[in-house]
Amino acid sequence: MIDQTVLITYSLIVLGFVFIPGPATLLTVARATTSGTKAGIATGAGITAGDIIHTIMAVVGISAIIAASATLFSIVKYLGAAYLVYLGVKAILDRAPIDLGQGRLPISASQAFRQAILAEVLNPKTALFFLAFLPQFVRPENGYVVAQLTILGVLFAVIGFFSTIVYSVAAGSLGSFLRRNPAVLKWQGKVVGSIYCALGARLALQER
Repeated sequence: MIDQTVLITYSLIVLGFVFIPGPATLLTVARATTSGTKAGIATGAGITAGDIIHTIMAVVGISAIIAASATLFSIVKYLGAAYLVYLGVKAILDRAPIDLGQGRLPISASQAFRQAILAEVLNPKTALFFLAFLPQFVRPENGYVVAQLTILGVLFAVIGFFSTIVYSVAAGSLGSFLRRNPAVLKWQGKVVGSIYCALGARLALQER
C-alpha cells in the first residue's frame, strides 16, 4: 500500500523530528526527572495516544475544520494553554512531602498518562502539523488514502513513543540521583511548574 522507499524516507524524517527537543520532550523529561522513569514513560504513552487521536482527527476531517476556523483554533489553543498553566501552577503550589522511602512521588504513572493525553489533544498546532505533514507521503495511485494516512500517523506516534522512552530512562536515572538532595526536593516542583507554565504561554502566543 505504501512504497517501501517512501516508508523508509518517512521513518527517517520522523526519527529526526522526534529526537529534536520540543514540548513533548520537555513534558516527558520533567515528569521523569521528578516522578521517576515510569511516570516519564507514561507521559510518553499519553502523548502517543494523543498523536493517534490527532491522526484520526486528520483522517476524518476534524483537523481541517480546526485549521479553517480561526475561532475554533483559538478556543482549542487557549484551552490547551490554560490546562498546561493549571498543571504548572499546581506543581509550584504543591507542598506535599515526598517520601521516597515509601515510594511516594509527586504524580503516579496513571495520572501522568491522563494529563499527557489531554495536553497533547488540546494542542491545535499538532493537529495542523499532522494535517500538513502526513499527506506529503501519501500516494493516491497506491489506493486507500485513508489507510495510508492512518499507517503514517500511527508510525509517527510509535517512533515518537520510542524517543520518549529513551528520554524517560535518561531523565529518570538523573532524577533518582537528584532527589537524594534535599535542596532539589524543595525546588523541583517549582522548576517543573515553571516549565509547564512556559509551555502553556508558548502555546497561547502561537499563531496558525
